[in-house]
Amino acid sequence: MSVFAALVEQLAELLRPLFAASATAAAIIAFTALVRLAVHPLSRAAARGQKARTRLAPQLAELRTKYGRHAKDAERLQKATMELYAREKVSPLSGCLPSLLQLPAFFLMYHLFSSAEIGGEPNGLLGHSLFDAPLGDRWTDALAHGGMFGGAGLVYVALFVIVAAVATFTYRRTKRQMAAAPTTGEQLPGMGAMIKVMPLLSFATLATVAVVPLAAALYVVTSTTWTAAERVFLYRDTPVPMAQL
Repeated sequence: MSVFAALVEQLAELLRPLFAASATAAAIIAFTALVRLAVHPLSRAAARGQKARTRLAPQLAELRTKYGRHAKDAERLQKATMELYAREKVSPLSGCLPSLLQLPAFFLMYHLFSSAEIGGEPNGLLGHSLFDAPLGDRWTDALAHGGMFGGAGLVYVALFVIVAAVATFTYRRTKRQMAAAPTTGEQLPGMGAMIKVMPLLSFATLATVAVVPLAAALYVVTSTTWTAAERVFLYRDTPVPMAQL
């Protein structure tokens, strides 16, 4: 934790000439961008895997026709599907890796700005702020000191607007992609329900921003925005039909 705090402080010092009192907040955003840049190769691999699964859709449909007539064939269908993936060097779970590798960074940010002490000494980072909003405070603190449209409250309003805009864009794009995707029987157990809920997960970021310290909220908002932009770039050669929602 001390090493992580020192990294944030060093980034803040580099950015202080440009961002003055909000340099630590800018350092968190820069740190998030560095994390996402490091994970980007895995995101590219996940995109290639998704495109490969789309390419394999006709073969997966054939397997479903062959093995999907009876409940007792479910195990054979799953085995044949996994063999097809292995033969084509496609991982059905490759899209999960970028998200999983970001979790340690998020929890570090959360604990860093939730701890009163670091290495037995007072946590000096808690004294920094983004405009009028302390990085260690939460939305409830902003509401208690100035209300929704107070100095700190307006910072959260801006974050909520950004998250809502990104979530709406992601929701609409994901729904169109899912509607255009061919129906196959390759899903793992429970995957069907996950796919139905997936478009709505982008709005869960609103709740996260409301309950975590502002520093962690900045990490989440930056990462979510990066994800939306990254997916547009990685899937730019994949047509997204303008379907009615």
